[in-house]
Amino acid sequence: MSDPAKSVRIGTMVSATKGDAAERISEIGDLGFESFEPFFWQTTNGQDLAELGKRCVEAIGDRDITISTLGMFGNPLEETEMDLQTLQGWKDCIDNAHHFGATCVAGFTGRVRGKPLPESLPRYREVWSELAKRAADKGVKIAFENCAMDGNWQTGDWNIAHNPDAWELMFNETPDYNIGLEWEPCHQMVYLIDPLPQIRKWAHKIFHVHGKDATIRWDVIKEHGIFGKHPFVFMRTPGFGDSNWTDIISELRLAGWSGSIDIEGWHDPVYRDQLEMTGQVHALNYLKHSRGGSFVDLAAEYGGGDPSLL
Repeated sequence: MSDPAKSVRIGTMVSATKGDAAERISEIGDLGFESFEPFFWQTTNGQDLAELGKRCVEAIGDRDITISTLGMFGNPLEETEMDLQTLQGWKDCIDNAHHFGATCVAGFTGRVRGKPLPESLPRYREVWSELAKRAADKGVKIAFENCAMDGNWQTGDWNIAHNPDAWELMFNETPDYNIGLEWEPCHQMVYLIDPLPQIRKWAHKIFHVHGKDATIRWDVIKEHGIFGKHPFVFMRTPGFGDSNWTDIISELRLAGWSGSIDIEGWHDPVYRDQLEMTGQVHALNYLKHSRGGSFVDLAAEYGGGDPSLL
């Protein structure tokens, strides 16, 4: 029978711009990851995505691993040459997601650079209404990562989907059922927002989850504040940060959520460089433990879970 525990899968991200995503999947596919998110930074570099998708599926082989989501990160709202490549990358990922077995494409909304957040909304509506329809026609969802990329309400370069007030504005502009969030607690914690209540309110719009956490240095905040020279927060690999991922996964499941939590590495100040995969595999095992560990199929033997039959 299928494993109900894997209604929440634990995986990781693999770069499809700087490296060969299929080769990377083949290289680390036996470490225990249950899903992968191949992702592009700003451009696909003209790759044949249909061919890449087929090679990624071949790299997985008969292992119980899925690719639910592709990543396309950049600014598709502006019109420099690279921004236009990002926009085309979104179209190509949407059109070719099925070759990977994916049903979701995730990334940044983009932003009108240097302007207050609401000034991006007309351009946001223009671009994403069209892309939402393109995606719906292919059975694909669109998920925006909640990452500010050092922006804020007044200014920024990449993304407006970093704040729940912005989500309200965005989803009013694009009420499409297939537009939602690629959510993670880290990007809320770096702005001192409690991420857990967000799940209860926004779970219906969470299409994909990134496995990334944060450590908040409250002693630094109390002494130096958040605008001084001393870092008050670090992005962390799950298992090394402040979040209780048992609570996070429990809240997601209580809301009826299922899908993949793909670890976003390369940010931890300790488990990086030579320790990068050590940290990621620790996070993999930690997140599997947080979702309840291995599935035990004894319910039918003891009344199918109905205490009145025990």
